[in-house]
Amino acid sequence: MADEEKKKTKIDLNNLKSGGFIKERGRDLFTVRLRVPGGRMPVAKLKKIVEVTEGYGADFVHLSVRQSIELVHVPFGKFDEITEALGEKGQKIASCGARVRVPVACGGCEYNPNGLVDTQKAAHDVDEQLFGIDTSHKFKVTFSGCPMDCPKAATIDLGFVGAAYPAVEADKCISCGLCVKSCTEGALKFDGNKKPVLDISKCIYCGDCIKVCPTSAWIAEKTGYTVYAGGKWGRHPLVGTPVADFVPEGRVIEFIQVVLEWYRENAVGLGRIRLGDVITRTGVQPFLAKLRVNFGELVRKDTHLPIEAKAGGRE
Repeated sequence: MADEEKKKTKIDLNNLKSGGFIKERGRDLFTVRLRVPGGRMPVAKLKKIVEVTEGYGADFVHLSVRQSIELVHVPFGKFDEITEALGEKGQKIASCGARVRVPVACGGCEYNPNGLVDTQKAAHDVDEQLFGIDTSHKFKVTFSGCPMDCPKAATIDLGFVGAAYPAVEADKCISCGLCVKSCTEGALKFDGNKKPVLDISKCIYCGDCIKVCPTSAWIAEKTGYTVYAGGKWGRHPLVGTPVADFVPEGRVIEFIQVVLEWYRENAVGLGRIRLGDVITRTGVQPFLAKLRVNFGELVRKDTHLPIEAKAGGRE
């Protein structure tokens, strides 16, 4: 490389793996991971990504399993040029390593008929306020709009699942039976007066009864998130544990901050360790006790530890 070319190529070492630039097998080639919170990509940004990709000679991009777009086979001498070009449309680079990652989310309640909460707003709020905070290991957050849980909340460090607590106004009920038929969990049945009765122990807070009711007799008494903590995939998977119910949408950031504080305090001296492994070491009660300081009765009285799952692959 000529001296003049070297001067033009300014490589910030902080923009390597911690900045979303991942070394490939090929010499001097990198994968550049883009920041796509909630998996939503504006068309203007998408067009710019295509332009940039074509500009350095690649013929494809990679869609990661966590909703990122990755530019592949990027020469290290193109880092600044690509970052600047993408920045023209506000497209940012993601990050890797031991820090809060870009949150994943489903479409939420904007257009998905099953959605109960605004997962897209939550993902963007977390990305704006918490992305990149240093942690003991990678820290992933995901948002599911309903208990169908497409983003798989229990396989992530902190997973939020939309929930609606159903309540019925008996005087509005016409005993049509649609709610009972729609409840695949068997949580609803008729009483002697042909009015629906809820068995809350079987309810998963999906809100299906509310959606099908033709007279609006069923209402959401409260909505929010059921929260799972301590999940992870990889070489030694853990299935996360449910720790709280009906966390308000407006308190998601606060909840994550409390978890990060506990994680930081209890991971000291343990090296690179995921949240679920820390909870397994300490037991779940100290973790729940920390959450109760801020979230009181929303926190479960007890729950199981993250459960070991059998799978292979990289963490």
